Amino acid sequence: MLNKEDLFSLEQYSKVRGQFRADVIEHKKNRKVHLGEHITMLFEDKKTIQYQIQEMLRVEKIFEEDGILDELSAYVPLIPDGSNWKATLLIEYSDEIERKAALGKLIGVEDKVWVQIEGFEKVFPIADEDLERENSEKTSSVHFLRFELTSDMKNSLREGAKLMMGVDHDNYAFNSVMPDQVRRSLLEDLIF
Repeated sequence: MLNKEDLFSLEQYSKVRGQFRADVIEHKKNRKVHLGEHITMLFEDKKTIQYQIQEMLRVEKIFEEDGILDELSAYVPLIPDGSNWKATLLIEYSDEIERKAALGKLIGVEDKVWVQIEGFEKVFPIADEDLERENSEKTSSVHFLRFELTSDMKNSLREGAKLMMGVDHDNYAFNSVMPDQVRRSLLEDLIF
């Protein structure tokens, strides 16, 4: 868990920000998964969320306890709890016209992303628990996903089972076996 005592004060953060940012960028390399050309999942954990909170506090110049606690309450739910993975899903198109058209064709994509541990069925996420992020015309370019895993799945992964990820949407299909460094990084989020 992440609490107020884990955070740097604004003054402390200004001194360590460069190194902390570099550490987080390196850390994210094994937590960022590209599912084809246009969908990226960033698997969140305590470190990625602390960085997000520290940056929000810095940008907004929040130093009072109530403001800090508000940021914690907004972001801490994105930290996995040992039985799941939590990810930010980004739909990325550099061209605005292309992005608008794609978001219209990808309604429901957040429910069609999956993870699969070798020997088990695909696990589809619980998406956007905080608020609805699509309407009848388009989906959002950002979604928050939670993948719940069984004890058997976790144990199999720990014993070396392959980890696959993909998307089964009518207008966007992709699947791939994850590199071992991604599997190992995500394994650290689980409690056995």
